[in-house]
Amino acid sequence: MNILLIGSGGREHAFAWKIKQSPRCSNLYIAPGNAGTALVGENVAIATDNFPALGKFCVEKDITLVIVGPEAPLVQGIRDYFENTNELKHILLVGPGKTGAQLEGSKDFSKQFMLRHGVPTAKAHTFQSHESAQALTYLDSCIPPIVLKADGLAAGKGVIISPTVAEAKQAIHEMLVDKKFGEASSKVLIEEFLDGIELSVFVLTDGKNYVVLPEAKDYKRIGDGDTGPNTGGMGAVSPVVFAGPAFMQKVETQVIIPTIDGLKKDGIPYKGFIFIGLMNIKGEPYVIEYNARMGDPETEAVMTRIDSDLVELFEACAKGELKNKKIEINPQYAITVIMASGGYPDSFEKGYPISGLDSVGKGLVFHAGTSRNDNAVVTTGGRVLAITGNGPTLEKAAQQAYEIVGRISWKDAYYRKDISQDLARIEKS
Repeated sequence: MNILLIGSGGREHAFAWKIKQSPRCSNLYIAPGNAGTALVGENVAIATDNFPALGKFCVEKDITLVIVGPEAPLVQGIRDYFENTNELKHILLVGPGKTGAQLEGSKDFSKQFMLRHGVPTAKAHTFQSHESAQALTYLDSCIPPIVLKADGLAAGKGVIISPTVAEAKQAIHEMLVDKKFGEASSKVLIEEFLDGIELSVFVLTDGKNYVVLPEAKDYKRIGDGDTGPNTGGMGAVSPVVFAGPAFMQKVETQVIIPTIDGLKKDGIPYKGFIFIGLMNIKGEPYVIEYNARMGDPETEAVMTRIDSDLVELFEACAKGELKNKKIEINPQYAITVIMASGGYPDSFEKGYPISGLDSVGKGLVFHAGTSRNDNAVVTTGGRVLAITGNGPTLEKAAQQAYEIVGRISWKDAYYRKDISQDLARIEKS
């Protein structure tokens, strides 16, 4: 079959790498893609939010299956567009409709969904831009640290953890009044802080049945030892040593099943991924957030641990036929290290040529923010490359990843040097 993958990041390169391994894939197109996706498929210069152009391309190339990588086109209603267009509605699509995507598109929507369906989560109160005075008063009753979440999409940076009430008040003013995150923070959740260890669980569902992909832990802060501002993610590890069978059984019974049952009860059709951001608090799972797509950089680790035919699973998901489908997962460790532009997540320069890509040896290099300029691959984003190593132990997987990182360079390249070290300490304790 001919497949269109929508997106341009490391997640999409990892998807493309895995999709291309399937005998069911005839031609793979990526819109718009990057220098890495061009190595496994054909890039198409169409923006992710240009639904008419994407639809026209699908007709021209006889596309059977569309996979939507990033959140923005899902929240903007790409599924609704395809389903409501006669020449497109027969095309299989992996990704929820506009209503289902509100699990990610609105923190308030997802919080109310969790409370309504008994999914364990932190207590929270929502304030709109005209309620800044009430928000400031409410903060006086909160015990720090205090979590502030922009309601809408903010490229993974809309969450602020304030260590004091005074800092929380300053942050809430910046979000609600100064519109620090634009329209995304015209509504803000003030949430209790959950003290535990974070991880991500990924579910592929057809709205009735589901398969659970390998779990992962990502590293959101820019600096070693989890210091500095939040980023889109500086690395990931799978499997997660503190998420054993007993904990994952609790996740399934207390979180996954109530979530999918809740979608059915609310009459929300859902065919796609549910990314569940969790906190493990003394062995109990609490949901921090939902996303309506796979995580990045977690996908770059998780894809290397899936032995099943991914296209077969995608097709079953889109057709509503996931019942009795199994997913084969290999036990090896996967560690992904993000190489970023110097200055990220703040301002940074683009266009630097990358050297060493032809001498990486074992392991995988997934492109995130790259493009090809003449004969050179150059940087175009904050997060540039996702380097993934695999091995029978955390130590060996990390060793492979960092060996590759050491062979690649460009001006002002930056990466964290401690990805997986916290889990190695837990494993040894």
